[in-house]
Amino acid sequence: MWMVQILEDGELVVFLVSGRLERKQLAELQRALELRALSRNTALDLKDVKLVDREAVRFLAQRERGGAQLRNCPAYIREWITKENEGK
Repeated sequence: MWMVQILEDGELVVFLVSGRLERKQLAELQRALELRALSRNTALDLKDVKLVDREAVRFLAQRERGGAQLRNCPAYIREWITKENEGK
């Protein structure tokens, strides 16, 4: 199970993601990012993410390379993103 809450603060949109973030949720999260973050800064708060798969890590790495902030990123996810980026 997963959930995303969206907080808007002027030019910043924060997506609070919780639970499991896996391939099957990425299309929905991408749509939410596209709809809510038009020409605004975005942040994904990952404090309550419990589990990710490889596709989710790639997705997060791409968002970060595109300028999104990854807030409260668990250490194991950060390490995996770093390894993913080293392979690019």
